[in-house]
Amino acid sequence: MNELGEVDKYKAKLVAKGYSQQYGFDFFEVFAPVARMDIVRLIMALAASKGWDIFQLDVKSAFLHGELSEDVYVEQPKGYVKKGKEHKVYKLHIALYGLRQAPRAWFSRIEAHFTQEGFQKCPSEQTLFIKRSVGEGILIVSIYVMV
Repeated sequence: MNELGEVDKYKAKLVAKGYSQQYGFDFFEVFAPVARMDIVRLIMALAASKGWDIFQLDVKSAFLHGELSEDVYVEQPKGYVKKGKEHKVYKLHIALYGLRQAPRAWFSRIEAHFTQEGFQKCPSEQTLFIKRSVGEGILIVSIYVMV
């Protein structure tokens, strides 16, 4: 709605029925690493003692950027079924909300990006990435995936 209370634009969200997926048939791996709270507290304590700035970022549509490694097909959504092609389905290339493998697909993509950008992955904490620059300091990133 705009400031006058009129419809400004229509929005829709396509959500997959992940609850109907079967392990070994529709998906294989769904686990996405999550930062442990003790690591988050440690980073915050370290930043407080050193006087570092802390930034927090919420990515609302993060899962939509996960690339799928397996073939996933969904039915045409109700109200959008094409006449004469009712029996056809959509093949997904990226994850949708509701897919069981969406968190894993997104984490794999962000992990690859951080590695490409020169971040070092912590060997004991999968969600912790560190980048040191000579003369510029240190950047510590901890990823928390909420489902």
